[in-house]
Amino acid sequence: MDWLRRDEQALMNTYRRLPIVIKEGQGSYLIDEENRRYLDFITGLAVNIVGHSHPAIMETLQEQGTKFLHISNLYVNKPAVELAEKLSEKTIGGKVFFANSGAEATEAVIKLIHKWSKQQDFAKKGVVVLKRSFHGRTLGAMKLTRQEGVYQDFPLHDLPVYEVEPEDVHGLKEVLEQYQPAAVLMEPVLGSGGVVPLSHDYLQQIESLCKEHEALFCMDEIQTGMGRTGTLFAYMQATVTPDVVLFAKGVGGGLPLGGMIVKPYLNELFVPGDHGTTFAPSPLSCALGLTVLDLLENGLLAHSRTVASHLQESLETLQKEFPSLLESYRGKGMMMGLPTKLNAQQVATIQQKLIAKGVLVDVTQRTIIRLLPPLVVSQEDVDAFIACFKTVLVEMEQELNG
Repeated sequence: MDWLRRDEQALMNTYRRLPIVIKEGQGSYLIDEENRRYLDFITGLAVNIVGHSHPAIMETLQEQGTKFLHISNLYVNKPAVELAEKLSEKTIGGKVFFANSGAEATEAVIKLIHKWSKQQDFAKKGVVVLKRSFHGRTLGAMKLTRQEGVYQDFPLHDLPVYEVEPEDVHGLKEVLEQYQPAAVLMEPVLGSGGVVPLSHDYLQQIESLCKEHEALFCMDEIQTGMGRTGTLFAYMQATVTPDVVLFAKGVGGGLPLGGMIVKPYLNELFVPGDHGTTFAPSPLSCALGLTVLDLLENGLLAHSRTVASHLQESLETLQKEFPSLLESYRGKGMMMGLPTKLNAQQVATIQQKLIAKGVLVDVTQRTIIRLLPPLVVSQEDVDAFIACFKTVLVEMEQELNG
């Protein structure tokens, strides 16, 4: 595997690679240099929601790519305007700020929260987040991320951050009353934190508490957005209306794009010079975003809900067959976590066995198998995954029982 050796020598060692060199992608599959096909249930860590090389995506790449790739924010960017209009119309009705990534979207909301608090002449300062949440690795976002392996001993800014347990309404209320933070930020389904969905009742109570204590209610939909959980954004299933929605990952059709949508009363909070970026919004990424939205609206969301239901039922059956290995699955739509009763090395072995059989899955929190299938995945591909996974579980059970 000469490419793996060259990769180790050329790139800084910030990622643990799987031993695969990809040459192309087709639909729900990736193909390596040796022409082996892999069913892709990682999808670029929730980015490739329409799979690989989707015909509509390829057509948009060609169409926009022949016009211009970058023009800067000195000029009107038509694909960005159209995408912002649609995102606003389908969500909370205000303006959009575009960035290049999820971490940059978090940085933007940190600035927005600070400026809003000052504008209101509040003494309020700081942000409430959930334990084990993940909001990015840049220095601002990193402090909001509550995972020791991420923030380590890097320098941190002085923004107060208060963490509470998921579903702990009483704990959140105490923090809001005692410290008067300016905002609450949370993922509707903790992704890196173990694929933990927040209950609808909990989200509704958070919305109510934020209104009562004049704190911004901010939803990090970077991983859950763009149809990943069965609706365009996950908060919609709880019938709440956040003040700010963060997005990224799937929105750019496979290219970098992120940002935030605000309620109308926050529309004019940022003024020229408050924030910016050279590359976002990429005209090509925005054009692809429009194509993704069109696909979601014209059957893809409905298809994904049907297939996700089949996958969930199949996982429930597997858990009953292998109760010594698996806990009950959790998640929403095409975002699922399988907590195991195994140690980290044993779960890594499952992942490697699946790779050897042509299936790619992610592992989070060391012992939780995370499934992030593309929304285009077929029921037949799901059945193939389940059959393969069952074979691996049988092997593991035999090895553990001697």
